[in-house]
Amino acid sequence: MKISEVARAANVNVQTIRYYERRGLLPAPPRTVSGHRVYDRDAVRITRFIKSAQELGFTLTEIEDLLSLRTRAGRDRQKIRGMASVRLEDIEQRIKRLDTLRTTLRDLLEQCLCADDHLECPILDTLEPSDR
Repeated sequence: MKISEVARAANVNVQTIRYYERRGLLPAPPRTVSGHRVYDRDAVRITRFIKSAQELGFTLTEIEDLLSLRTRAGRDRQKIRGMASVRLEDIEQRIKRLDTLRTTLRDLLEQCLCADDHLECPILDTLEPSDR
């Protein structure tokens, strides 16, 4: 397969494939005499694996570990589970922060009296650093 075919099949762009190769996430494929990369179907599978892991919030460094665990005989399931647990905790913390932001913005919008002619604005006042 050509790099463009892998990219299309994995729903990424060609630069993503090249970046994954540079990072060592995707093995460098053999080249033709003219220097073109020749990929096998596994490149599509690995690229999809990487994208799926990214969607779950894993970093590329963590994905590198997952890829090595994926191919290792006698997979260390406890390590994989531990990595997923850490990722889940991170997501839970982000959700809490986003929930706090949502509540704050809702409160500010409720306090906002845009139709009124006075200059005070609870949204701008909240964003303005205090001189305390």
